[in-house]
Amino acid sequence: MRGGVHAPETGSGPRAVLLHCDAATGASGWRMQRGLAKRWTLVTPDRPGYGCSPRVRVDFETEAPGHARLLGDGAHLVGHSNGGVSAMYVAALAPHAVRSLTLVEPPAFGVSDAPTVVETRERLMALWAEQVEDPFEFWDRFSRTIGERPWPRPPLPAALADGVRAVMGSRGPWEARPDLAALRAAPFPVLVVSGGHHAGFEAVADTLAAGTGAERAVLPGRNHMVPLVGEPFSALVEDFWLRADAAARRAAGDADAQAPRAAAWVSDSSR
Repeated sequence: MRGGVHAPETGSGPRAVLLHCDAATGASGWRMQRGLAKRWTLVTPDRPGYGCSPRVRVDFETEAPGHARLLGDGAHLVGHSNGGVSAMYVAALAPHAVRSLTLVEPPAFGVSDAPTVVETRERLMALWAEQVEDPFEFWDRFSRTIGERPWPRPPLPAALADGVRAVMGSRGPWEARPDLAALRAAPFPVLVVSGGHHAGFEAVADTLAAGTGAERAVLPGRNHMVPLVGEPFSALVEDFWLRADAAARRAAGDADAQAPRAAAWVSDSSR
């Protein structure tokens, strides 16, 4: 356990922390990105409430401090779905330990009042309020609301049903109010990715990109499960990480070059 969560590390190279979507684990949520471990150290925690991590109520905000401790001296941070909501809180808590921030379809349906966002938010709030007891019924309605394919027939596989039960008791992601101004002012670049399948998610992604000054990308093919497109997603985030690291090196070089000039100016002005 690191940061209070089960957080396996694989590979070698610069560090990247990947926060999975709901009803998943670190291993299942990022299975199509395993090839990145050839060049990067991938940290794929089971978010609290899932997998081998403590079985607590899933809450995008209270889990953030534990994830922040996984960043170490600096890491790229990626969050998918509700993991993306949490990633925004992590980045705000530890901005100087984040090398870049990638948000993949975070369901932050409270940041926009676009009609499609309001409709999705209200449907999710109604689902939570009904306190549906059957995991299959809940997952069917939830999946249809977020534009994802529902499971074809009951019962759900045991591992999925276990994750769905955690979602059923979770804090609603529409309650999130991330500090977009703080993320815009932070020293790292931001990338917002969507799947091009759901008008509500597109509106949220556009709002987050505008508020943080982020780059924007759309990767269709797997609806909400954007990382499962595989290589196109892996290539997109790796290119973003490389560009972020190159920009950081240039900035450090500029600072080093200016330091002697500043020292000389201080020396001259003191004479």
